[in-house]
Amino acid sequence: MKNQFPINPGMFAGFIAGVILCAATLQAQTGSVEHGNSADYRIETIADGLNHPWSLAFLPDGRMLVTERAGNLHMIQNDELLASPVSGVPQAFASSQGGMLEVLVDPDFSDNNLIYLSYAHGDRDANATRIVRARLQEQSLADVEVLFTASPMKDTPVHYGGRMAWLGDGTLAIGLGDGFDYREQAQRLDNHFGKIVRIHRDGSIPADNPFVGQVDALDDIYSYGHRNIQGLVFDPATNTLWQHEHGPRGGDEVNRIRAGENYGWPVATQGIDYSGAIISPYESRPGMIDPEHVWTPSIAPSGMTLYRGAHFPQWDGDLLVTALVDRHVRRLDLENGQIVDEEILFAEINQRLRDIRTDPDGALYILTDANPGQILKITSASNTNDP
Repeated sequence: MKNQFPINPGMFAGFIAGVILCAATLQAQTGSVEHGNSADYRIETIADGLNHPWSLAFLPDGRMLVTERAGNLHMIQNDELLASPVSGVPQAFASSQGGMLEVLVDPDFSDNNLIYLSYAHGDRDANATRIVRARLQEQSLADVEVLFTASPMKDTPVHYGGRMAWLGDGTLAIGLGDGFDYREQAQRLDNHFGKIVRIHRDGSIPADNPFVGQVDALDDIYSYGHRNIQGLVFDPATNTLWQHEHGPRGGDEVNRIRAGENYGWPVATQGIDYSGAIISPYESRPGMIDPEHVWTPSIAPSGMTLYRGAHFPQWDGDLLVTALVDRHVRRLDLENGQIVDEEILFAEINQRLRDIRTDPDGALYILTDANPGQILKITSASNTNDP
């Protein structure tokens, strides 16, 4: 399975052969980071006892949906977790990093009751990221329909990606991982390893995707050269798709995604392998897009939200990123579309943080990556509209 794709030797000319141990300690590439909180807030626990909660979505009537990586979908009503999970959810391959991943609500949910799920499909020998659409009826799913399955299948239970985001034209962007053992395939266009794909709500392929009709390229690919995409948000105010991805040891990236572009992995990276081996001698290459922001050493970025809301107006338009290894939230200060500063938030939580979301009122919700895991709600201490 691992060798089913021929590798283009010219692509990796100049790579350092063999395993070379890194002699120097990795240094931070992001400059100084402000420690402290630029807002007064309070944190309350909405739910606990969850098995590695992974993603959260808000329904128009105030209810919420939350996935567990173990394979369940739960509903929260009036800030309380309902006792029974949602029924009719497709079976996920729950192993290592695989399982039930993202939940996303259709923009027209009030009319059609549709939601979208990403999850690891298959078994240990053959698995892939899959996207389904289903109709939510009370506490069950009906009319479950497969929209997309990453190709080819792989035999590694890691690096699925799975984050989804609605673009401004109503199409769906899906972030995918490189499967760990298949990283060279992120540079090829005949597979889904290390890609962002773009589809319509019914799973069909937009005619204006950048590689439609190109020989030896999949029509649904939107961008390529990614490692393991864990954050994906669209900013309608600036028509920008923001993405972040895990590096290995260092080289976590925040990228501004443009159709048809190559984001470098593994030819260009600021990270090294977990063994200390050099992955590539290049941090930048012609024809490949450099990241907007890099974390070295790695913070292990997970979820991401673009903040808009009344609770924390001073953060309006900023990116908030949860970190698994560093156990806090990073606020990336965006000014005129550029990341100009960085702040550490909510360090007192001191847990692996999997996801962060902004509700319609501007409150923040954070999921802790644990079993038992929690859903935490963060509101402004001075917001008079919050009870």
